[in-house]
Amino acid sequence: MSRFNKQRNILDFTLSSLLRRRTKNSALVIVYTLIVFSLASVLFFTQAIKKEACIVLQNSPEIIVQRIVAGRHDLLPADYIDTIRAIRGVQSAKGRLWGYYFEPAAGANYTLMVSEEPGVEVGRIVIGQGVSRTIHANRADIVPFRRYDGSYTSFEVSDILSSESELVSSDLVLISESDFREMMGIRGEYVTDAAVYAKNKRELFMIADKIKRILPDTRPITKDEILRTYEAIFDWRGGILLVILSGAVIAFVILAWDKASGLSSDERREIGILKGIGWETSDVIAMKFWEGAVISLSSFSLGIILAYIHVFFASSALFEPALKGWSVLYPEFRLVPHMDPLQIATLFFLTVVPYTVSTIVPSWRAATIDPDTVMRL
Repeated sequence: MSRFNKQRNILDFTLSSLLRRRTKNSALVIVYTLIVFSLASVLFFTQAIKKEACIVLQNSPEIIVQRIVAGRHDLLPADYIDTIRAIRGVQSAKGRLWGYYFEPAAGANYTLMVSEEPGVEVGRIVIGQGVSRTIHANRADIVPFRRYDGSYTSFEVSDILSSESELVSSDLVLISESDFREMMGIRGEYVTDAAVYAKNKRELFMIADKIKRILPDTRPITKDEILRTYEAIFDWRGGILLVILSGAVIAFVILAWDKASGLSSDERREIGILKGIGWETSDVIAMKFWEGAVISLSSFSLGIILAYIHVFFASSALFEPALKGWSVLYPEFRLVPHMDPLQIATLFFLTVVPYTVSTIVPSWRAATIDPDTVMRL
């Protein structure tokens, strides 16, 4: 119990010492907090959006089959779907119709997709929240579209997709099959690609290999490959921001190194006085340990809290263009909080531990010198 009281008294003295140098320590805490905030914001957003993408893609086709001509995605003959259905292990296969439409007035690309959902009738469309904001269209409004031959046609907006699905539906326009084929000039014997589902999910790669061997001009893409692609994209974007922020990290490392290289004359004099009144070397080291721990833990905690608010309540406003992508149709959504404990632990050991240790080394050097010598410095 006496040892506990001793450490408590040392901590009380450390806090009072920090308050005496409040201006210097406040500036240090602000810089420290901003560094932790920036790094944590990137890590939180990247992890959360990867998790969100995994959830959204759970209902995507298990295998997507595309036709490749001259190394590029081309239209898939509809009779290929019957061939795929006949492959052993395939539960179902269905052709899909979708494509991109550039709207010059908005300067944005829309994703047009044929849907069999109610409300998507001939002459009517269902649009995403991003499309609605860009062209200021609401229900029952008439929206013009340009056909492949240069002529124009118009559609009535029957509904607007829910904001809950905006991550994947912001630029989406659902349209009937006949309207889509008429707009894009695609004949009935072709589809964009095929969605394939397997009876046994463990046989996906074997089925994909069979499709490739039977139809050599196709490219089967499994759901796992799509998920890995999304993870790579978000890791790449997060990595770019971390590289940009590396300058701040290097500045922090220099600050910690400067802290480790020596103490100020006032700090040395304070240690000399403490040694002169009977403090032991271990007591001085404990005081400096608590000093580094208080500053680093306070800054780390504050930075983590601010990053959490920034990402999950303010939609990562500071880093939004770089992390969400450069697009006219930004999806507006709120991420579900998801943090990786390993990432937080890594950030802790990269920021808190080095600074705390850097405060102990020079203190030990000063505390081992004779008090009279220290106070004359």
